[in-house]
Amino acid sequence: MRGARRGVKRESAPRAGPIRAAATGGVSPARRLVQLSRMRIPIETFRLPNGLFVTLSEDHTTPVVAVNLWYHVGSANERAGRTGFAHLFEHMLFQGSAHVEANEHFELIQRAGGTLNGSTWLERTNYFETVPSNQLATALWLEADRMGALLPAMTQQKLDTQRDVVKNERRWSVDNQPYGTWWERLPALAYPPDHPFHHSLIGSMEDLSAASLDDVATFFATYYTPDNAVLSIAGDFDPAEARAMVDRYFGPIPPGTGIPRLPDMTLAPTFGSWRREVVPDSVMVPRLFLGFRSPVFGSDGYYAASVLGAILGTGKGSRLQRALVRDRQLASEASAFTFDLAKGADVLVADVTARPEVSPEALQDAVAAEIDAVHSGGVTADEVERAVALIETSFVSALQSAGDRADKLSMFATLLGDPALLNEQSDRYRAVTAEQVSGFARARLGPDNRVSLLYVPRSEGSGAAGERAEGAEAAAALTEGEG
Repeated sequence: MRGARRGVKRESAPRAGPIRAAATGGVSPARRLVQLSRMRIPIETFRLPNGLFVTLSEDHTTPVVAVNLWYHVGSANERAGRTGFAHLFEHMLFQGSAHVEANEHFELIQRAGGTLNGSTWLERTNYFETVPSNQLATALWLEADRMGALLPAMTQQKLDTQRDVVKNERRWSVDNQPYGTWWERLPALAYPPDHPFHHSLIGSMEDLSAASLDDVATFFATYYTPDNAVLSIAGDFDPAEARAMVDRYFGPIPPGTGIPRLPDMTLAPTFGSWRREVVPDSVMVPRLFLGFRSPVFGSDGYYAASVLGAILGTGKGSRLQRALVRDRQLASEASAFTFDLAKGADVLVADVTARPEVSPEALQDAVAAEIDAVHSGGVTADEVERAVALIETSFVSALQSAGDRADKLSMFATLLGDPALLNEQSDRYRAVTAEQVSGFARARLGPDNRVSLLYVPRSEGSGAAGERAEGAEAAAALTEGEG
């Protein structure tokens, strides 16, 4: 589901996280930084009496406007035995409300010349539309109607239909997709069994089957309320008119009765050991996901981790791509990224796919050697400067889009409580030094803070018991000789 590693989304892959690095053209880093220092996004905020927090960012560059609604609920809020509800609701909210027929939300927006979608992640669920400027009222009314009047239109038939859709999605994108289980196996390795981030984002087949209409209605009434949401509007609009529309459509919706508190999500800075899982799968070549526990999104330590991720895996000049893809030609692809989680602990991940004929052992040893080199030797100031330039260029490019701008405003408001932090990101990244990144590498990249998920080609004719035996044998072989 997630090439960009940010969640489950209807119809298309979810957008990447807050700041992702991208390859750049011939503009020098110094010139890019001068350009970035002059850019600040206009932001206004207000809160309705029912608790809905609203951010506005006016920009008349193009005649479009984006509406973006984040609910502060994700798979972390699900209880045992009822996993998959957040993602199920991503589907249910397109099945009509009191004044909108099933799938009419799509039809009205697309007929107006707009685009729309939704996505789910561990800490949030979001819905978004980008429409011509004169259709802002339509987008706001549709979002308000399903926030305030979804339950009267919810039926057992709709639940059964969407449950089957989600089950098919799981079969297609997880169970029967090469490497498709990585994004539920890796969190399961990285977080304890009782931690809210441990279980599957899309949910299990058993839990989806057990979901009743009452269960679903209770989940909606608890979490899909104005006081648990952030609404962002960005693009070509009049702020006074937008405020009046928001008050008219969302103002009458009553607040919720309170959000259940999550358990303490605090974790130790490291895993304490190297945790490994080997997965025999229907794949042609091995693929390794190597994870490290890292500081939460928005914290001081997060920026060093994010820069290190770019140094390791962004662009042809990154460490993993240069060493394993270009020079040694052991890998066909290599990247690194953070999950960008704001509670408890985040995860920094290196993702490397082997070339044909490269063994799982050779792949893991080669990746570990590159990580060990950074762990012991640190990084250079030039590497940090390159990484920051790539990150900032990607960030600013994304903000040119009304949809991405609205999404980031919602993200900073929801996860960190302040959408204006969007304007501080360039300064936060520029403040990162080589000493800070090297210090993070020394503290967090060692063997005591690693989880590895290694996919290996499955032997022909092996069943479930054979796969478990293969995985155990491979894991034992990969750890031979290690202290």
